[in-house]
Amino acid sequence: MTIETFNKIPAGDVFAMGVIPNSPEGLYMTNDNLGRLLRWVAVKGHGDDWAIYAHWTDRSLDYICRYGDKVQNPKKIQYLLPCSPEVVAKYRR
Repeated sequence: MTIETFNKIPAGDVFAMGVIPNSPEGLYMTNDNLGRLLRWVAVKGHGDDWAIYAHWTDRSLDYICRYGDKVQNPKKIQYLLPCSPEVVAKYRR
């Protein structure tokens, strides 16, 4: 994603999402339930920032946005949503 694309996203919007198995090689939540599907969502904040949250696919989108685990690892962030250095710099840590 480029900074130009990011700047067009309204604050509070979920602008990307996906489903991926729980695994150390991809997106990892726990040793329990390896292979169980995780849903991740990228949300633009109200402070010109953004974050990715993840939880099991049986949880609602709203639940994941509010209570999901924030993805912290920079490599995993880029794995889920490749983006320019300018967009990475806006990630809420």
